[in-house]
Amino acid sequence: MKKITNAVGMLFVLIPSGTFVMGSPPGEKKRYDDEKQHRVTLTEAFYMQVTVVTQGQWKAVMGNNPSFYDGCGDRFPVEQVSWDDCQAFIEVLNQREDASKYRLPTEAEWEYACRAGTGMPFNTGKCLSTDQANYNGNYPYPGCSKGKFRHITTSVGSFPPNAWGLYDMHGNVWEWCSDWYGEYPAGSATDPRGPESGTIRVHRGGSWNYCAECCRCAYRVKRAPDFRIDFCGFRLVMAA
Repeated sequence: MKKITNAVGMLFVLIPSGTFVMGSPPGEKKRYDDEKQHRVTLTEAFYMQVTVVTQGQWKAVMGNNPSFYDGCGDRFPVEQVSWDDCQAFIEVLNQREDASKYRLPTEAEWEYACRAGTGMPFNTGKCLSTDQANYNGNYPYPGCSKGKFRHITTSVGSFPPNAWGLYDMHGNVWEWCSDWYGEYPAGSATDPRGPESGTIRVHRGGSWNYCAECCRCAYRVKRAPDFRIDFCGFRLVMAA
């Protein structure tokens, strides 16, 4: 798959357009009512960052480091960043490159990229081990084995990527999406971008201190745009 590296060293991979089933089936364990399955078509390909934004990348753009784990190194995720902080980063990066091509992924783009053609609870299948992702292994997915609890973030790319070459789509840090939180449409959708207005934004993917069920492809978390803590990060998409 085609890849591009920008001037800050952020690596992006081309995600093809396509149609997928977003949400979780009624029989999926630990699912929630706001995960209603529906068919989504993404009509345009886009580039998605291969990893979440790192502390080194944040420092290169913003000149500071808001992370709680700021002594871990440049390859660790930047965290303690709010949705609003992400927008500030994007604005500076776009100005720096004299463009408007960078943004947060929509919730649909995020789930589509996370699944990478799969339809299971995780892109790894029915289970997610702590050899595949950084989450609280004391709380495995039902029917799966316990694992490690590392108590901290891990360096990006420490675990195998999904089929489209994306790392840490499960665990490590929650990832902000662009959407306001809202109920899914009753039928199929094309290029959905969420409600036009709202008060809370969407987080996806789980994190180092959350259970396996929270790392599911379909799991949704809603938080205020100014919320920041040591398990909140993000990755960018770029226009193709």
